Amino acid sequence: MFLAVGFVLAGAGILVWLLLPGELPEPLPLLVVFAAVGVYFDWTAVEINDHLVISTSLLVQLTAAVVFADSQPVVAVVIIAALSPFQPIDFKLRRWFEPAFNFGQLVISAAAAISLFAYLAPHAAVDAQNLPRFVLAATAASALQGALNFTFVQFIFRTVFGARQVRPWSNMLSIMLPYLGTGLLAALLGGAYHMIEDLGPLTLPLIFVVFFVSQMTFVSYARLREAQDSTLRGFVKALEAKDLYTRGHTERVAYFSELIGTRMGFNGTRLEKLRWAALIHDVGKLAVPRDLIRKRARLSGNEYEQMQTHVHLVEDLLAEVDFLQPMVDIAAHHHAHFDGKGYHGGHEHEGTPSLEARILAVADSFDAMTSTRSYRVALSQDYAFSELRQHAGTQFDPEVVEALIEIIESRGERYGSPDVDSEEEARRRAEGVRLDG
Repeated sequence: MFLAVGFVLAGAGILVWLLLPGELPEPLPLLVVFAAVGVYFDWTAVEINDHLVISTSLLVQLTAAVVFADSQPVVAVVIIAALSPFQPIDFKLRRWFEPAFNFGQLVISAAAAISLFAYLAPHAAVDAQNLPRFVLAATAASALQGALNFTFVQFIFRTVFGARQVRPWSNMLSIMLPYLGTGLLAALLGGAYHMIEDLGPLTLPLIFVVFFVSQMTFVSYARLREAQDSTLRGFVKALEAKDLYTRGHTERVAYFSELIGTRMGFNGTRLEKLRWAALIHDVGKLAVPRDLIRKRARLSGNEYEQMQTHVHLVEDLLAEVDFLQPMVDIAAHHHAHFDGKGYHGGHEHEGTPSLEARILAVADSFDAMTSTRSYRVALSQDYAFSELRQHAGTQFDPEVVEALIEIIESRGERYGSPDVDSEEEARRRAEGVRLDG
């Protein structure tokens, strides 16, 4: 609450300080139009990462800075930014924290960035001779505003929500880099408004079309990510429908893999690839007979070999899914051993598998031991830790094993049965459960 109040007071203070002299940008109707367009695009913002939304409002603001370059550009842009935080859903849900924080941070970011723009831009009319300097000023302003905006948002999420509620953001470099291009485009659009003699206002429809196309780019990206996530969820649901005993297994392996990756310093993009690899790591079982998957007794040598082939089948099943290709290799090698032995999917070779595959192997084995299966009840967490450590250096990467144990213990989480400390006891109890049933 104090954070939100602090940002509101800071934003309101800047806004009042800029408006006190009473000098508003001219022409005022044009400012109203830009403000309305900015509000519209913010109302149609899309989520591109967990709780991270984006719109083309920065392009609107920087274009307005060039359009109003000779008439209070800082005031114009800060007014537009001050109207941006309010979303229809905020009024519907009667929530105030997010719009209050966004109001403050957007006003601060806009005021700082456009002040830099006003300092760097030439104090002259926007024309062909001065346009390069306006491009430089707008590019610098876009970089500063993007950096401030991202820093404030990241700070508030880490402070208020914490890492457990918000998944680390991925592909941030590819998202942030276009901010530099935003400055260039804004300068050109604003320059077109000034330089097309006697037709300035008539260029507005063209400028707004460019705004709309930019917004559609974000919408398309968000929809693509949603479609990719839905595809993964579909695979998981199909697998869990076939194998009742592994219901939740895929999600847990993804969770444990993310914990390990976080402990080992993975960034958001690398964590996302690891999570996706975990979600598809058992998809090959869709091609394994249901009776074999649900067999209650030990598998024979031939049956185990047949089951093992699901690792290779992942590659065949997902070969045509382009966006999953970087993750397929990880999933296909999650039964390969740290010492180069084990099963390497469809690419039999000696050598240590990738770090992501080694992480997936530990996460998969830990959940397999601490979950109830068709042939035995869940083993204890201590037993699972002991087994992982016993095979560290041969089957498992020792660093990965310790990372899993350390982060689970530090979080105080417990998995598996409280007192089943041997495979024999786990199988005996499973037999007892079936006999009692």
